[in-house]
Amino acid sequence: QVQLVESGGGLVQAGGSLRLSCAASGRTASSYAMGWFRQAPGEERDFVAAISWSGGTTYYADSVKGRFTISRDNAKNTVYLQMNSLKPEDTAVYYCAAGSSIATIATMGYWGQGTQVTVSS
Repeated sequence: QVQLVESGGGLVQAGGSLRLSCAASGRTASSYAMGWFRQAPGEERDFVAAISWSGGTTYYADSVKGRFTISRDNAKNTVYLQMNSLKPEDTAVYYCAAGSSIATIATMGYWGQGTQVTVSS
């Protein structure tokens, strides 16, 4: 079992940056693969980025490649999403998720409560 708490969202102008954090708690939190998803109003929840438990493997949605970077600090049980060159279409609620592997992040049911990111034009 793992609990996830996101933070770092807010309002930023287009072209700006934000860093989201996801703190994981639980005895084996550092052994989980982690990911970020986002959901805009009226839209489905979409994959953004994922990272393996070791941090050695990362994946990104095409829409964020080159702008977003996922990383983790297992000593702090925290995963980060550095978002640069933000666009209005990045506006969404961002959710952190965990899974036993990258392939199971979206299906294991471990989700945070979400943090709102709003990018103004």
